[in-house]
Amino acid sequence: MHQLFRLVLGQKDLSRAGDLFSLDDSEIEDSLTEALEQIKIISSSSDYQTNNNDQAVVEICITRITTAIRETESIEKHAKALVGLWDSCLEHNLRPFGKDEDTPHAKIASDIMSCILQNYNRPSVMALAIPIAVKFLHRGNKELCRNMSNYLSLAAITKADLLADHTEVIVKSILQDQSKDMFFEFGVKEQYMLLINMYPNVPNSH
Repeated sequence: MHQLFRLVLGQKDLSRAGDLFSLDDSEIEDSLTEALEQIKIISSSSDYQTNNNDQAVVEICITRITTAIRETESIEKHAKALVGLWDSCLEHNLRPFGKDEDTPHAKIASDIMSCILQNYNRPSVMALAIPIAVKFLHRGNKELCRNMSNYLSLAAITKADLLADHTEVIVKSILQDQSKDMFFEFGVKEQYMLLINMYPNVPNSH
């Protein structure tokens, strides 16, 4: 891992975290998986939800990592670690504290969601991501659910077969009051593609 990542994450040094943005993306790309694994350890600690310093360090590091992944187009290389961190958020409370205040782990999930799911046209990434993505639909966070449905609707068009095993969960989410916005996010075509994969004998007019 790059020495600056090692310093910032190892010592949780908020004063040096901003320096990560002075490094070239190519200079830190090889360190991203290890950095994500270290972030997972930090965010899984018992005091993380009340430690503002650690939360700030993690937020800055995730922003730097996801930026580097996009710029170097290395999502497939780091997808396992990124999805692993995303999955770990499900072990914690994701329901907002107040009307608009996300929990620390909901913030992590939200921050890395687009980096993962904007690659809906990459089957290897989606194969890792979709089984985790659908779990967020029932965790009581409407904003996460709404944003997740946007990406899943795109995946339903490009790679509906990857969603086939999760159609029941998605349909239930569409029908539940807490996820009713999904009905509008999943257009007719997307819902039809899901049904075709769930019920192969449905007539396909395409």
